[in-house]
Amino acid sequence: MTSPVTAVPLKLAVVSAGTSDPSSTRLLAGRAAGRAAALLSGNGRTVATDVVELREISADITAALVTQLVKPGLRQAMTILGEADGIIASTPVYKAGPSGLFTSFIDVLDNDLLIAKPVVLAATAGTARHALVVDDQMRAMFAYLRALTVPTSLFAAPQDWGDPALTERIDRAAFELALLMESGFARQVRDQSWQSYQHEYGSAGGTQTSIELDTDLMRLATGGSAWRPPAN
Repeated sequence: MTSPVTAVPLKLAVVSAGTSDPSSTRLLAGRAAGRAAALLSGNGRTVATDVVELREISADITAALVTQLVKPGLRQAMTILGEADGIIASTPVYKAGPSGLFTSFIDVLDNDLLIAKPVVLAATAGTARHALVVDDQMRAMFAYLRALTVPTSLFAAPQDWGDPALTERIDRAAFELALLMESGFARQVRDQSWQSYQHEYGSAGGTQTSIELDTDLMRLATGGSAWRPPAN
């Protein structure tokens, strides 16, 4: 008999900032996603995979950056990430850093959206000189968002695609992601420990939190005075 926990489908989100079609960035993320899904399926778990192609919503991302308007395409992408049990985030490397499209997408995400979510970080580049971008820059970005990045990161330069070492790294990263997804870590944090995190005012990244408006800081922020007459 299938247990209630095992019967709950898992959701895997793939975010690709690749701009070409086909894209090596999308291919790397897809290989990791396929491996993770196979591992989970082998353990009796049903996995639904959603792909967010950032090039398809680039105009929405730009609009959100300059107007704070969240259009339907971007809102759907945010919903996919918010509901995901695990994420694979993949970007090309330009000028020794993640692409502007990728970083702009991260910039418009609610700061609470990815709390405790397991994430595999991946990048592609035209040269192996950019191999440290994933751990040096991407890992810090997701740490700020309080996501749980898996220990193994993925990077592929042109010469890596035929190297068995890349397949080994993909297998290792997928295994780490599958373990964290299956454990329900992110859901347990959200259900049992959400209130213990510091949240932004007006956060929409999951559970709305209350805020004390009658404080010195909030009165100053709204143009008032921090001074209050002493209580009698």
